[in-house]
Amino acid sequence: MRLKIFCVLSFLALMVAGAADQVPLPLVSPMFGDNMVLQRGKPNAIWGWAKSGDTVRVEIAGRVAKTVTGADGRWHLQIQPPAPGGPYMVKISDAEQSVTLHEVLVGDVWLCGGQSNMELPLSRTRNGADEIAAANHPEIRFFTVRSHVSYSPNKIPQGSWKICSPQTVAEGSGLSAVAYFFARRIQQDIHVPIGLVQDCVGGTPAETWTSPETLHRLKDFDMGLAELERLKSQGGTEYGNYIMSWYDDYDLGLKNDWAATKFDDANWKVVQIPGGFQELGVPDAPSVCWFRKEITLPNPLPPGKATIHLGVIERMDTTYINGQWAGASAWVENPRAYFVNDGILKPGKNLVTVRVFKTKTDGGFMSKPDELKLMLGDGTSIPLAGEWKGAVSVDARPPHPLPLSFENWPVMPSVLFQGMIQPVAPLAITGAIWYQGEANAERAFQYRTLLPAMIGDWRKLFGQGDFPFYIVSLPAFMHHQNQPTESSWAEMREAQAFVARNVRNAALAVTVDTGDPDNIHPADKKIVGERLAYCALARQYSEKIVYQGPTFKSVEHLPHALKIHFDHADGGLVVKGGKPGEFSIAGKDHKWFWADATIEGDAIIVSSPMVGEPEAARCAWQSYPIANLYNGAGLPAIPFRTDNWPGITEKQK
Repeated sequence: MRLKIFCVLSFLALMVAGAADQVPLPLVSPMFGDNMVLQRGKPNAIWGWAKSGDTVRVEIAGRVAKTVTGADGRWHLQIQPPAPGGPYMVKISDAEQSVTLHEVLVGDVWLCGGQSNMELPLSRTRNGADEIAAANHPEIRFFTVRSHVSYSPNKIPQGSWKICSPQTVAEGSGLSAVAYFFARRIQQDIHVPIGLVQDCVGGTPAETWTSPETLHRLKDFDMGLAELERLKSQGGTEYGNYIMSWYDDYDLGLKNDWAATKFDDANWKVVQIPGGFQELGVPDAPSVCWFRKEITLPNPLPPGKATIHLGVIERMDTTYINGQWAGASAWVENPRAYFVNDGILKPGKNLVTVRVFKTKTDGGFMSKPDELKLMLGDGTSIPLAGEWKGAVSVDARPPHPLPLSFENWPVMPSVLFQGMIQPVAPLAITGAIWYQGEANAERAFQYRTLLPAMIGDWRKLFGQGDFPFYIVSLPAFMHHQNQPTESSWAEMREAQAFVARNVRNAALAVTVDTGDPDNIHPADKKIVGERLAYCALARQYSEKIVYQGPTFKSVEHLPHALKIHFDHADGGLVVKGGKPGEFSIAGKDHKWFWADATIEGDAIIVSSPMVGEPEAARCAWQSYPIANLYNGAGLPAIPFRTDNWPGITEKQK
């Protein structure tokens, strides 16, 4: 269940995609509202919409700015904010309307972007209930940009500013824990109000947050952009992924409402689940099949939340109960388990319908029969395995087209840049923090080019120079490998470090010493937010604070050993538990072996009896490494390698 919530929320958000563009254009963009934070120390852009030619006036603390609305109905001006602090009132008016913003503070505004680990709320972090209870920080304000995909530039962001309190941080999907801990530490040290703009969606790759113009120049995303343009020209729902539109085009079951309780399935074949595809004539073929089963529930229904369990499914399923949507998952979320919303189940006969898109020969339902069940609120188990009725909706054997990818959340290039970044700009900000990379890990080498391009897009869009951009390096995930191995997650950490090193005014918050082997959403978000804060305190606020752990500087070849030199070894190299780890070395044959490591000043000497003439070394180079090398300030070493041999993601596009 730990992975499902974010994709389910994203899926639901897609159902209302496009809604934000249908509202009338307001006098003032929703980015400006009661309880907001204006950026100190620079002119603040404020904008909205009025009649062409109307004069719009903005006033704050005796400071006044005016502009004339353009022919497109948009007005835009800049005003210098008053001294940090507040609260202030902001008055905005034209000839016919007037808006007053109350409880406005002046301080520093940070844009908080990424995927689900940035999105993860305080409630799902370690000691979450206690953290929420203590979240009484009236000088921290936050604006959560509602999830919205768009195939064209979007004008109106959806959301509102809130004052940080135990109540507000827990409302709705909740405040980002990483952003909260970042802001809390900054505010404690700098003593100015902090505004957070939470602009993130679970499961999304970096290309969704990048402009189509930039992606066209990169060339790697032309196929996705072409599909985006095709779907845009057709109209219809803007899902932000490929699979939902593909279903709309080809799925007979969707077109004919095969999930409906009134649908007549008398002509469907009787099949056995698990299984079903062979009886329907598509045992080896990619196909979409629908399955229906009637079950009988007790009267009265027991109280409590019911859950439907379908085991492991390859590749996608969409599940309905009594004609109502109950859940949908892509291949990453196994085994399937969905909470059943109140009011769906009823005493007596109930209909369960499952649509499965199978792409592999042995795909479909892959678990044992006893893993398929409906669990009622009192723990009663209703078996679901056995006799169902089934029908083929799409026989997707060649030459039938397949979708470009199967995710059911936003993955199409540019759709979140246009839907969620463009409508926020050019809000005056201090900088951005970024926690993303999981969705791009299999294309880590490409990320070296993609992420700088995205950063450049954001900086150009906001028009405030090379503002700070601080990146979270991926934590440990999946289980430790007992032998040295190639790893896409290690290559992603390398790509993130490469970007932080080569992009102006960027920095890296290393988290490889945190994580959970079984959960891509680790609970230790306080340390992540605070390490991002160290980057800001040192780089933006000029505090004398260490913000980076030991960083590979150079390698020296010794007889039968390598000597690795480090920068940022503030306070000396420190090992927390055991030997310095985790180092491996290889000779010219590229065969890797674990290495013995010894600290010598601000360097480490590595060797192995298995490698007589070592050529290269690696440190913490796997998805879940032993990462126990720190500096005296307690910050972990950045995972690295001394070689430049081709990695496993170098040719992945």
